[in-house]
Amino acid sequence: MFELTRRNNNHQVNTYNPFREIEDFERSFFGDPFSNFFGLQDLAEFKTDVTDEGDHYLLEADLPGFDKKDIHLSLSGDTLTVQAERHSKNEEKDKKGQVVRMERSYGSYSRKFNVAQIDTDHIKAAYEDGVLKLTLPKRNTELPESRVLEIE
Repeated sequence: MFELTRRNNNHQVNTYNPFREIEDFERSFFGDPFSNFFGLQDLAEFKTDVTDEGDHYLLEADLPGFDKKDIHLSLSGDTLTVQAERHSKNEEKDKKGQVVRMERSYGSYSRKFNVAQIDTDHIKAAYEDGVLKLTLPKRNTELPESRVLEIE
């Protein structure tokens, strides 16, 4: 199982920049306040861990602050889509100009995973304490019995 789509947000040009390390440090420490203005989408992706538990995979996705009703799982062929949408509670204040700074992100978040090796009829999902847990049972793929082949 692997992720189908993952955006590469690293748009650096391979030219020498003596200040790159300082800029990278500042960006990692303070964040990039202009990333949304220039089309970078670090916030449009949530972090996941996938572990092999023997007979199944366990996918854990960090989705803090979401209501269970705002998380949607869908299957289309061999693709599992995890989508979550967060709405701003400050929309009225924004229109009145009362918000000085808003750092929490709002919008739609989505990731797609290849589930070709998964028994999709038996996927189980749970959401607790901001973590979505998907139990993805592996398909039972029986290996053919060993046999001797004749040479013609």
